[in-house]
Amino acid sequence: MAAAVRLLPALTFTLLSCFAAAVFARRDVLELGDADFDYLATEHETMLVKFYAPWCGHCKKLAPEFEKAATRLKGTVQLAKVDCTAHSETCSRFGVSGYPTLKIFRNGRDSAPYDGPRSADGIYQYMKKQTGPDSVHLKTDEDLNTFINHYDASIIGVFSGADSSHLSEFLRAAALLREQFRFAHSTDVELGKKYGAKSECVLLFRPPRLNNKFEDSVVIFTDYLTVGSLRRFIRDHLYGLCPHMTVENRDRLRVRDLLTAYYDLDYHHNPQGSNYWRNRVMKVASKYTGHGLTFSVANKKDFLSELEDDFGLGTSDGGELPFVTIRTKLGHKYTMREEFTRDGQSLERFIDDYFTGRLKRYVKSEPLPNRNSAGVKVVVAESFDDVVNDPGKDVLIQFYSLSCPHCKKLEPVYRELADKLQHDPNIVIAKMNAADNDVPLGYDVQGYPTIYFAPVGRKDEPIRYEGGRELKDFLKFLKRESSHSLQLGGSKEEL
Repeated sequence: MAAAVRLLPALTFTLLSCFAAAVFARRDVLELGDADFDYLATEHETMLVKFYAPWCGHCKKLAPEFEKAATRLKGTVQLAKVDCTAHSETCSRFGVSGYPTLKIFRNGRDSAPYDGPRSADGIYQYMKKQTGPDSVHLKTDEDLNTFINHYDASIIGVFSGADSSHLSEFLRAAALLREQFRFAHSTDVELGKKYGAKSECVLLFRPPRLNNKFEDSVVIFTDYLTVGSLRRFIRDHLYGLCPHMTVENRDRLRVRDLLTAYYDLDYHHNPQGSNYWRNRVMKVASKYTGHGLTFSVANKKDFLSELEDDFGLGTSDGGELPFVTIRTKLGHKYTMREEFTRDGQSLERFIDDYFTGRLKRYVKSEPLPNRNSAGVKVVVAESFDDVVNDPGKDVLIQFYSLSCPHCKKLEPVYRELADKLQHDPNIVIAKMNAADNDVPLGYDVQGYPTIYFAPVGRKDEPIRYEGGRELKDFLKFLKRESSHSLQLGGSKEEL
């Protein structure tokens, strides 16, 4: 008994320590409300605020990632959250209309929306770029060398003095573009001379890890400096002949027809091995400059789910060799089926076949149905052209998902519609599982069910159905849009 009593103080101290540690950890994310938002926000130079609702599923998913990022950013960027169900005045003041909404604040002022990744690492990397000045002032060669020796590219303005009009425009551009790029400047023109600068200019240093013999590692901008002209210069020269595509920059790269080689790329732990395959891609890419095809390399693991969904890549496919795809800006997809050879000849053959039109597009499709005699015709990606784009028939096509409750609710009505029109030879009522089949261009499917009407003579201009979901609503729409008078139950229906 006495021993147990002696243990109580130690146990109490341990429990209190654990409780204090738990409270301390939770405080990595600052909780703000109507009463203290303005007061506490002004204490932080840079702060990321999450406006959320406790019932919101996306908010719950984000919460642990937000907490991890807050811990990693502690001491550099403060992360905070506002419960909009309890503090609606603050949320309304900052225009919050959906959850979660993330905003970047500087010294208490709403500076910019946060449009970066929602993972802990993504938030960390994005917000690290938000710290410090818009453009770092470089005073010595050592400063410049330290700045450009970085994982990412560097944009450095070299000016004749602090009163340069070009410097003020450069700083304005840096303030607007700092979320995407790293900026620095110097008021000593001499610092840029060894890189080819003869007067005031902007130097773009590509990432050192991507230096290669096929292109310059530094590009000089000497045009008239405006925010717009500098933005265009960065866009056109930042990535070079064969950039490293990441989850963060993929959308900026995919505005053009893009060939990507996916493999075990890891510039943090294996830069030499990562550049082994990239150099082989670049050797081939250098032969196709000006042909309208851009090139990139990527870590296969970062895009595995996308490769599985969009290109049918299995987890064991490809092995150590790169898996090569082409994705056009129109959404057409091609895969290189031949093994990637170290001399690059297989890649050249793949590209030549692409330009000469000998490649067959990759289309994700379910198998063709063995029987398709029901009133509602089942369409898969491979049969879409034959059914929906039949030049002699009007087609109403529903894009659905097997897990969608609204689709299941619509099913009996849609089936009744097909039965009503089963004797009309001029119209087809169809459906396609959009989760397991590629949706063709021209059809914008963001949710389920989405319904389009492809009329005779206008197959390239499908009409999105926005009406009600009752039988009478569909019939009214089809009577108005069909190229022929409807035949209901075998008799022609006059309008």
